Amino acid sequence: MKNKYLSLLILLTINISIGFAQKTNSLPISILNESNTKTSCPFFTKNSKGITVMSFAKEINKETVLCYSLFDSNKKKFGKPTTIESSRGVELHGENAPKIIFKPNNEIIAVWGVNNASEKKKYGGLVKYSQSFDNGKTWTKAINLVKDQSSIDQRYFDIDLLPNGEAAIIWLDNRTNTDKEGSTLYYAATVGKSGFQNEKPIAETTCQCCRTDLFISKKGKINAAFRDIINEEIRDMVLTYSNDNGKTFSQPKRISPDNWKINGCPHTGPTMTENENGLHFAWYTSGGGSGVFYCNSSDYGKNFSKRNIVSDKPSARHPQITSLNNKDVFVVWDETVTENDNMSVKIGLQHRDKNGKIIKTKFISPKGKTATFPIIKSINKNQLLVAWSQESTDENVYYKIVSF
Repeated sequence: MKNKYLSLLILLTINISIGFAQKTNSLPISILNESNTKTSCPFFTKNSKGITVMSFAKEINKETVLCYSLFDSNKKKFGKPTTIESSRGVELHGENAPKIIFKPNNEIIAVWGVNNASEKKKYGGLVKYSQSFDNGKTWTKAINLVKDQSSIDQRYFDIDLLPNGEAAIIWLDNRTNTDKEGSTLYYAATVGKSGFQNEKPIAETTCQCCRTDLFISKKGKINAAFRDIINEEIRDMVLTYSNDNGKTFSQPKRISPDNWKINGCPHTGPTMTENENGLHFAWYTSGGGSGVFYCNSSDYGKNFSKRNIVSDKPSARHPQITSLNNKDVFVVWDETVTENDNMSVKIGLQHRDKNGKIIKTKFISPKGKTATFPIIKSINKNQLLVAWSQESTDENVYYKIVSF
């Protein structure tokens, strides 16, 4: 389902001794000042020099295109956006947001989804990408991620950087080798300037419409999390990993035995991060209680802690997680809130210590607004960047800097 919302970026302050300490005297800054323009689907990454980058989708006159902007730490603002012309037609989808990645060799790769509706697959999609070898000045024509014509539905992809400097990608694909329900999780990686190569399936019977999460740990382990269809009726989160740079992957293992039996797709995928104590996870389920949950794994996927609640609201969805300074863990999500008979969707933020113990929980989005699909990323040892899509009459991307 498409989501075309205003994106709001907020730089949060967190005082470790008292929880959250946020200034409110600064005003949001508009990333674009173009009339009749809508923006959505923010995504954060860093370039080869370590500079924070924000990408987002722009819609003007019903035409969509992917843009990105670099953050100037001295001026405390994002610079003029670069438009990736080859991405025109990018799909606006909060659960399948377009992404951008910077390789150490200064190559930039933009990846996005496009619609591919057909008689066989009404809501089918394709994944395309484009490369730049001159710091974003020019881009290659859009390239199909998959060359096999039998693949008519590729969606819910994620990307990350491998230790050798190449970019890795995972995605859900309609091609299967089983009669059981579900999609297949595929993996590929770039080879020099030749783009993504050597695709291969690494898991089957995946839930068809939940985003995946690809995370490369500091020691180079490739971790892929996704919602699996287990025994043809349970849709729980699982983790598979590779210790040999993607040559082989482990048998998928549940991060939590939720035993959620549902004949449908909840459109909300898993998220993971790493700190000095191992991997940390957050996800949504209605198995054994509804809401967003958390667990961790100190041995990187062999065993998992017992889950505990982030938000027990059945409307809580779309969690994202990160760590700060390799220690404290932060989770964001969206959930419906009713205040004085007025319903809105707000962004929650939860601060946990390095072991996963809750320190503080609060809402961070404006009252009375519809704010969805939050993302979160640390930008230095003391600061986090949180983004979400938000409905507004001003329909533009905003960001706000808040001091610690």
